[in-house]
Amino acid sequence: MTKKTRAIEVGGLRTSSSDRAQAAKGDRTMRHFTIHHDGVTLPVTRGGHGRPLVLCPGLNSTQAGLHELAELLRRDHDVLTFDLRGHGLASAADRYSFEAFLIDLTAVMAGPAHLDLDAAPTLVGYSLGADLAVHYAAQHPGTVAELVLIDGANPVPEPFITEALLPEVRAMWADLAAQQETERGTARQVLLTAREILDLNIEIDAVRSRILDQYRKIDRPITLIMSTSMAGDSGEGHTPRFNHNWRAGVERLVREQPHLATSWLNADHQLVFTHAPEIAQIIRNTQHPAGQTTSPATPERLL
Repeated sequence: MTKKTRAIEVGGLRTSSSDRAQAAKGDRTMRHFTIHHDGVTLPVTRGGHGRPLVLCPGLNSTQAGLHELAELLRRDHDVLTFDLRGHGLASAADRYSFEAFLIDLTAVMAGPAHLDLDAAPTLVGYSLGADLAVHYAAQHPGTVAELVLIDGANPVPEPFITEALLPEVRAMWADLAAQQETERGTARQVLLTAREILDLNIEIDAVRSRILDQYRKIDRPITLIMSTSMAGDSGEGHTPRFNHNWRAGVERLVREQPHLATSWLNADHQLVFTHAPEIAQIIRNTQHPAGQTTSPATPERLL
């Protein structure tokens, strides 16, 4: 290894002197780092030019899956993406819990301080990643410039997974885990079992029942980007109740935190994959006046 590319490790983040020089110049070249902490290895990718931004994936999503959104944001942001434990190119772990994933995000957020970022980053979280972002910002004041929460961190009035729904939900996650077997060995793989996914969803319900307490600790601008039909547009089965519960949670949050800026997209919970251009445009325009809320509309009317 030459002196020019001599690897250094700061706080568990492996980088190089040439990478740091490129970062200082705002180089768009993609750079790859590895964070070793808590018995797991997390891959981090950095690229783009502009305001620093960290993009946190959610449960069953990876930085490879968020590639389109990340590339759009890199046009005017210095973007860091990463994989949570058990997802994508991250290593497996002996435990998967909300707290463990929050430790992952905390380790990633400790890295930018050593990467010559010129300002605190915008922290963007999708689904579970939004919940992680809220908890991180509440526990580490002053470390983020603002939050953008995509279809997550929602203080829904009722849990989604009830005792009556357990058999149905258990079968659904078993089907998903079987589908994910086809992604093994790729950057989109998810190593969690159906039982681990179910247990995490139950835990997330509990986390969201208390998340308003976390919002009250945050003094940074927050933008919500929410789906109008989180569970899909079917009028049958549990779908209407799920969608009503989702909207009721957002309405509750806006009443509690009227300074939030809220955008709605006519989409389901997959909006981060199906509406990446619209989401990227909203993130570019996150400087909203206090209390501004957009009405439910088509993505074209939102932008």
